Amino acid sequence: MAEASQIIDEKNYLNYLDKPLVREGNTICYGNMTDKAILMLEIMSVKKTDKGELPDKVFVQVVDPKDPNKIINQGSKDSLYDAFCIGMIWLERALK
Repeated sequence: MAEASQIIDEKNYLNYLDKPLVREGNTICYGNMTDKAILMLEIMSVKKTDKGELPDKVFVQVVDPKDPNKIINQGSKDSLYDAFCIGMIWLERALK
């Protein structure tokens, strides 16, 4: 198991596959701001379960971090897992 010092960088951001993963409210951003594209996930709705709340509808965007109005790819999915999976594919393609 990785130690916390290996998972969280010096700016206290959680890293996943060597890129920062940051959540603020219902928005999740993944990627380096110095890259030509980042992944943004917007949780649009949640469903209540007996163990808490789970994201239900998630809006997925791959955008230019220097100009967030420049959308490279976008779509929506019915779960956070599906949204993150398709977003990772789109981000990988945008960074090539």
